[in-house]
Amino acid sequence: MARKKLWGGRFSSDEDPLFAQFNDSLPFDRELLEADIEGSLAYARALERAGIFNPAERARVEKGLRAVRKDAERDPEAVLRSGAEDVHSYVEQALYARAGALALKLHTGRSRNDQVATDLRLYLKRKETGIARALDLLLETVAELAARYPQAVTPGYTHLQRAQPVLFSHHILAYGEMFLRDRDRLRDSLRRIDVSPLGSGALSGTVYPVDRRALAADLGFASAAPNSMDAVSDRDFVLDFLFFAATLMAHLSRLAEDLILYNSSEFAFVEMDDSVSSGSSLMPQKKNPDALELVRGKTGRVFGHLVAMLTVLKGLPMTYNKDLQEDKEGVFDTVRTIDACVRMVQRVLEKIRLQPGRMREAAARGYLNATELADYLVAKGLPFREAHDLVGKIVMRASELGLPLEELPLREYQAFSPLFEEGVHEALGLERTVSRRKELGGTSPAAVQRALAAYRKRIRS
Repeated sequence: MARKKLWGGRFSSDEDPLFAQFNDSLPFDRELLEADIEGSLAYARALERAGIFNPAERARVEKGLRAVRKDAERDPEAVLRSGAEDVHSYVEQALYARAGALALKLHTGRSRNDQVATDLRLYLKRKETGIARALDLLLETVAELAARYPQAVTPGYTHLQRAQPVLFSHHILAYGEMFLRDRDRLRDSLRRIDVSPLGSGALSGTVYPVDRRALAADLGFASAAPNSMDAVSDRDFVLDFLFFAATLMAHLSRLAEDLILYNSSEFAFVEMDDSVSSGSSLMPQKKNPDALELVRGKTGRVFGHLVAMLTVLKGLPMTYNKDLQEDKEGVFDTVRTIDACVRMVQRVLEKIRLQPGRMREAAARGYLNATELADYLVAKGLPFREAHDLVGKIVMRASELGLPLEELPLREYQAFSPLFEEGVHEALGLERTVSRRKELGGTSPAAVQRALAAYRKRIRS
């Protein structure tokens, strides 16, 4: 026996079973069940205000919808066993079993086109609130880690080569800046999600006196979509969310890469906690940073969802097309992925231990104070480009002698320039090199403490 469809009136034959399987979206869009019921409850109230439902009918529909939700919570697999085409069909069928023809009347003036667009917006609003909470906790953990190691000096890198010494707190707060921008993008995404398509019908609007602004407010949306064609076909809000997610994952992946390197025995700057590491099935000495490697690896799938959605949208004619069914699986997977990754990175940072001695030792090698030496010459009146060239030659000589710049004898310096005097070695000390960067954005202890205080205020804004 053919299953009941929402659209079968003009068809004279049953659908091919292969097409049915290919076309059906219930296996994944059942994720929208709660949002679909929420939207249907609000639409029932809108139909009462429009005079299409009387109060008793609206109450019966509401009671039935709540029962459908409770049954699905009790037995989630019952949704799949229903054989419905999609989540909207399932809700209508389940409601029909409880409220009879009122379930069909609920569809007055409503299309699956405006229904699914509304459901997806409601779903993302709810999920983004949870992601925002996880991101706030990550931001706080970054602040706590920076405060825990205020004096730890580490090499700063360019091209993965030791460049200049910095405070580790300065380094980790750089990621805090990235995550603050991510939070701004999330908030901006939420603002654009906060528009209700419901009541737009299939594409041309509704002939029924549904107050769409009141309906939007009832659902907690800031406004109603002003154009019915755009309302049912717009998926910019999906792109906004996926772009936010992809950028966030890029930042998490960069941090993961830094910590994976620093956790290695070659660097040994940090040690990940046992609780977020794993071992080898063959080599008993191994302690692998699998939590961070998974974050780095999962970044690709989120990038893929963004590219896939852009590709789906690039050639679509107005208005709704079945291609838009492809907007959901990527969104659902992205929500799960970024939520798990943000929480995992937060847990890693919460438990990580620094090795300040090892970091300082590395910062003291590799001529990281060469720029400081050039600045010393600039202070003596030598143009910076000339100072840069001269210091390069001095570094080469120090390397030949196997000495750091702060131990190179004064006579060696004076062989290059008479500008070098007693006290040059004091100018090259590690702490001095770091502490001189005290302007806004610098790595001196005072500048970083100011930055940390400002960062904490911005977290709470």
